[in-house]
Amino acid sequence: MTFNIGNQSAGNINNVGRDQHITGGQQGVMVTPEAARQAVIDLRAGLRLAPLEQQTSAAAEAEVREIEAEIQKPEPDRPRAASSLERLTRLLLSAGSLASAGAALVQPLQTLAGWLGSLGGPILHLLPLLA
Repeated sequence: MTFNIGNQSAGNINNVGRDQHITGGQQGVMVTPEAARQAVIDLRAGLRLAPLEQQTSAAAEAEVREIEAEIQKPEPDRPRAASSLERLTRLLLSAGSLASAGAALVQPLQTLAGWLGSLGGPILHLLPLLA
């Protein structure tokens, strides 16, 4: 059997040749470019509130600039943005800033990880360490 499928855009897409049985449901996250840009703004605001040393703050801002640059492009390099977001998340975790700043940093990180799709999975796996 051959599938000829054009462009698709959705949280979950299942292309099957026969019966499909789904138990437990499916869910997906769709983050628009506008929501990703707002997450960068929110992330910067959260970083201003976080108690960071000057060197850590500068490194965090450099990663945010990288992420923002990719989001602004018509064809973003998502793997590059994912690398920057993961470095930023690890930096903030090691500085203890995610625990102290809470939702002010975690929410935008989650949104940006959602924008990355499957590339954001490793970042999302880092965030539950806060619980």
